[in-house]
Amino acid sequence: MRDQMIFRPALLALALCLPSATMAQDAGAYLAAQNAASSSDHRAATYWLDRALQADSGNPDLLEGSVVANIASNNFPAAIAVAQTMGSSGLQSPAMYIALLDQQAKAKDWAAILDWKMDQQPIGALLENLVKSWALLGQGKPAAAMKRFDAIAATQGLESFGLYHKALALASVGDMEGAEAIFSDADHPLALTRRGVLAHIQILSQLDRNEDAIDLATEAFLPSDPTYKAVTAELRAGETLDWTVARNASDGVSEVFYTLASALQGEAGDTFTLLYARVATDLRPDQAEAQILVGELLDQQGQTELAIDAYDQVSPDDMLHEAAEVARADALFGNGQQDEALAVLATLIDERPDALGPQVGYADALRRMENYKDALPAYDRALRTIGRPSAQYWPVLFSRGIVHERLGQYTESEADMRAALELQPDQPDVLNYLGYALVEQGRKLDEALDMIQRAVEAEPDSGAIQDSLGWALFQLGRFDEAVEPMVQAVALEPSDPIITDHLADVYWAVGRRAEARFQWRRALSFDPTEAEAERIHKKLELGLEQVLTDEGKTDLATKITDAHDNTN
Repeated sequence: MRDQMIFRPALLALALCLPSATMAQDAGAYLAAQNAASSSDHRAATYWLDRALQADSGNPDLLEGSVVANIASNNFPAAIAVAQTMGSSGLQSPAMYIALLDQQAKAKDWAAILDWKMDQQPIGALLENLVKSWALLGQGKPAAAMKRFDAIAATQGLESFGLYHKALALASVGDMEGAEAIFSDADHPLALTRRGVLAHIQILSQLDRNEDAIDLATEAFLPSDPTYKAVTAELRAGETLDWTVARNASDGVSEVFYTLASALQGEAGDTFTLLYARVATDLRPDQAEAQILVGELLDQQGQTELAIDAYDQVSPDDMLHEAAEVARADALFGNGQQDEALAVLATLIDERPDALGPQVGYADALRRMENYKDALPAYDRALRTIGRPSAQYWPVLFSRGIVHERLGQYTESEADMRAALELQPDQPDVLNYLGYALVEQGRKLDEALDMIQRAVEAEPDSGAIQDSLGWALFQLGRFDEAVEPMVQAVALEPSDPIITDHLADVYWAVGRRAEARFQWRRALSFDPTEAEAERIHKKLELGLEQVLTDEGKTDLATKITDAHDNTN
């Protein structure tokens, strides 16, 4: 869907080109707004756009940008006010349409939604048709609504959207059999999100098919998933699950925005996807999946305070509250509030000692803080909770292996890494880390090289993995072969002090001494650690062979000397 966006990226780019004398009166506001938009600082963008609009109140790009920024920062009253100003001026824009649609859906003004006419690009046409289908249902015209859903389902590439929302609409009017027929149609299988699976489970339960609902939940969710535990507990107790996914037309419109936001995640710009998710939560604040999606998108944009606010909106009574709290802790950590993040996770662990997510999150936080001593028993507890790990738990073993390696417990680290590879063969991050660690330890170098080569094949554009390959070849004394991957690594990670230092070592080994010294000096400019900087200064002063000899690596020093002698 990348080519079907209705918004330009980076808050529509705002078109801040200062084209008029009027605009030039407050050029600083325009430039500040542009800077805020480019960095996804939505709150700052709203402030500076307001300032810019004081100088040029009728500028359509600024008005549209203001609507987008206000929606992104969850200020819908302001977004709607600007959208109404645009409408009264005869302007049209996708952002204005979204804001007014949100207002009309909350007011259940279905007639206004159905009267709206707008020439949209394909993704906009899908949005419009889905929303108008739900609006017909809101008007008490289910037959017309289903006909419109069918028209969407008959459109190539949009079948799943039309069928899924028709199923939700049927369930909302009590036709659970019709909804189940769509979900179970093998000829037109639906690619369901997590929420779609929950919808199917609720429908099965409504049809007194709790055993089938349990089977579906068991197939779709991990045993440690709070949703799985809560849902299956009710089902096994013989209770009928309430239908909650789309109870009415307003919920249905919210679901449209969430569905499209989920489909567009990773395909469109984060701000564009964020707008859809924001509307979903404004129409239905208790939609936990949408709140979490909002938080994830904001966190990816570096807007951690807004992300934390979004995660806070998930009710403690919701099945996804634990997931929201783990995500909130991660956002707090990213915001520099490490102690607060640990406190959130510790509280979750106290409340539910058997909950895996908080335990892994707590261990990960300690590892990121380089508190390896406390991280190790935290990972141990998480793995005891898991029991016998299955494929999806390889990251936990991998993370514990990292901690063992940082503590100098190489045998234990290697065991964890190999166990992770048994669960997820050829996982490039594990192959690279273990291969690199073995190279650094001077052990099993041939096997280490093979691991790294497999990692490079899987992820050739990773600078870290290319560095590992070059470094392994260097440690094996295959200096000429090490040049190409090391040059590639620096091209991919041009400001990494360690990778640049490695390239200098390789250049030194093949006799390119002037280039080596140049790269060592470059590495010093990239803020290496104090120990790394001291070692680079020694190499500049004494040469690489002497430094290696002083470190007890005489074999490698000798290989470099021999290679240099042979070159001469």
